[in-house]
Amino acid sequence: MSRTDIIEPARPAKEDFKDIVESWQDMVYNTALGIVQNSEDAEDITQEVFITVYEKLDDFREEALVSTWIYKITVHRALDHEKRKKRQKYGGLLKRIFSLKNEDEPVNFEHPGVQLDNKEKASVLFRSMKKLPDKQRLAFTLQKVEGLNNREIASIMDTTVQAVESLLARARGNLKTILKDYYKQL
Repeated sequence: MSRTDIIEPARPAKEDFKDIVESWQDMVYNTALGIVQNSEDAEDITQEVFITVYEKLDDFREEALVSTWIYKITVHRALDHEKRKKRQKYGGLLKRIFSLKNEDEPVNFEHPGVQLDNKEKASVLFRSMKKLPDKQRLAFTLQKVEGLNNREIASIMDTTVQAVESLLARARGNLKTILKDYYKQL
């Protein structure tokens, strides 16, 4: 069943929580994975998202679709996670000296939507996406990885369709530059 096949309740109730999790857990995980590019972190974020959804179900306003609301929570959690990681990464000399893990590049990043023969290209693309500014990376991920249209992206990012178009154009331009430099090195 795809996201478009799911009929969303007008105002979800706590009794609907199990159905919400079953319907949206793959989308939440894949979106988080597309942003943080680490499966363990994406699993943690997925849990955090559904805890937040459960706690906020009574506060849900019908101004947006449930899917948009869940996307927003996912995006905010994933970006917050990225910011915390950056703060920890640059948090102190001793941490950096004794850190055994290189957080700059995902070691064996695998997104479930990438076919086996495209793994190497996808890995290069996802590493390049990490170099984009957050808003550009988010818009690009939501469009190219999640398959959302510009209006949906604008709603999730609380911005205009024109701003999304601009972010996507800048993201494509920056990726062309980054990837051109990568392919020159080969």
